[in-house]
Amino acid sequence: MRGRRAPLLHLDALSLATGECVLVAGEPGQGHTALALVATGRLAPFTGVVELTRADGTTTSDPAVLRGLSAVVDLPGVTEPDDTLTTSTVVGEELALAGAAARPSRVRRWLEAHELTPYRDVRMDDLPGPVRTALLTSLAIERRGVRFLVVSLPDRHGGEPAAWWAVAQACAARGYGVLVQCSRSSARELGAELAPARGTTGRATPVESLRTGTDRLVAAPDEPAAGEPRSRTDTDTDSDTLSVDRDERPAPGGTP
Repeated sequence: MRGRRAPLLHLDALSLATGECVLVAGEPGQGHTALALVATGRLAPFTGVVELTRADGTTTSDPAVLRGLSAVVDLPGVTEPDDTLTTSTVVGEELALAGAAARPSRVRRWLEAHELTPYRDVRMDDLPGPVRTALLTSLAIERRGVRFLVVSLPDRHGGEPAAWWAVAQACAARGYGVLVQCSRSSARELGAELAPARGTTGRATPVESLRTGTDRLVAAPDEPAAGEPRSRTDTDTDSDTLSVDRDERPAPGGTP
């Protein structure tokens, strides 16, 4: 992905299947933003292709299809909610965007169902980091048709990495494909072994650090624990795969 003066992201290949949880590590910067937007069809890469392979073997690189199947969660400067908003306000806005009624009674029931009622009047910048991640991922999967999530830099809000990684794994166990972006230090805390970074801090390519599938996860309980994300219905059992490949072919056009 190329910026005005230099490439923003060099990425040879990355894949994400429904039911998988993939961690990519790199220092906060433009590389994370470019990867999140390119992988979900919201930004066209300068070279290479982003492709969806459906369970029946058919493929598409249509940006509109990619956008409809994916959600970018808490991306700095793009999809992150305003720090001054309360949890209740954010829930109401996101439910409205998902096409659901956003009446106060609906917001109250949603918070109760997700065991987040104690946080209803808490500002977003005061939420514990893992609770914020659980809240925003749960709201993202309220959107009809979403099968892939990109959770951006949850470690910037504090908390143990294991806590927000467990939130991501819970989503994968319910059939979503989850790509989590974090710093290299957080990845190491989760047990990843990383080679020294290449490139400047802002432009070093995020690298895949961990990958888990539902076969290696504990089956999700019928009633998730407090703060864990829930969806109205789990995704179906058919496996779809998003892949990002760098080659010499120009990517399909589309509106970012």
